Amino acid sequence: MLRPRLRIPRVSRLWRPVPSFRSIHHVPSLDINPEEGVPGLLSPGGFDFAWTQYQQLVVERLNILIAGSDYEQAEVLTILKSAAREPSQAPIFNYASMAHNNHFFFKNLSINPGSVDLPDEEKIPHLLKHELSRQFSSIETLRLEFLVTAMAMFGPGFVWLVKNAQSTELRILTTYLAGSPYTAAHWRRQGLDMNTQSISANSPTKSFLERSQAAVGGDNGGRFVPQSLAAPGGTDVIPLLCLNTWEHAWLRDYGIGAGGVGGKRQFVENWWKVINWTNVESAANIKRPELKT
Repeated sequence: MLRPRLRIPRVSRLWRPVPSFRSIHHVPSLDINPEEGVPGLLSPGGFDFAWTQYQQLVVERLNILIAGSDYEQAEVLTILKSAAREPSQAPIFNYASMAHNNHFFFKNLSINPGSVDLPDEEKIPHLLKHELSRQFSSIETLRLEFLVTAMAMFGPGFVWLVKNAQSTELRILTTYLAGSPYTAAHWRRQGLDMNTQSISANSPTKSFLERSQAAVGGDNGGRFVPQSLAAPGGTDVIPLLCLNTWEHAWLRDYGIGAGGVGGKRQFVENWWKVINWTNVESAANIKRPELKT
């Protein structure tokens, strides 16, 4: 009796040439030595996976999607703000936002190994430390809020320290997947996770987040939209600090063989020790209080 034979196609039959495209956007440079990684946070291998490989991937995908469009000449931040208006441009938004968010996380890491074990009082500039303590009651409270929020997130995303662009108000804000805290991105509905958000009707945090929630969607007909056209109903915030909770950022060093999937907590605790607070203070643009005469 004849038996059917399983025919496995040759590799040459499975291979298809990848469409060529111009390398429009590039992976930003960091003041981090790949051979040293981020002391106190990421090994050289962990840094290579979380930054070099991942950032190259999202930038290449973005370049493919925007080839031949007006986005070629636009900054990544401008692209994500404009693409947020049009549902059909969701892939462009996702890759642009991920490229921006991942870079925002890495550019605010300190590579000074001597500062890892220093107390917060010695690492945080005076003006910033005073403002953070005033608004969060203490630096320790802020640290715990970052930790608790990150651990409560059911799914990957980012935890942000943001400043109200019209005041000195500081808040913790979460975005999921490739979500963005910028006002223009509020065209995209970004749901809340009740694990990380208070449901109290009188909660100040709930009030702040409701003002920051996505408004109604818009349609730009596929045209490039200037970033100045912000979505209605959102609070304009300035991102100051970003914690990346995506698995690619921590699983290599804190997952397999290093505490399992529960290693995320240790990653967050180690991240707090390597924040470049000078960069955060510069972004916050905190003014020295005027002396009364």
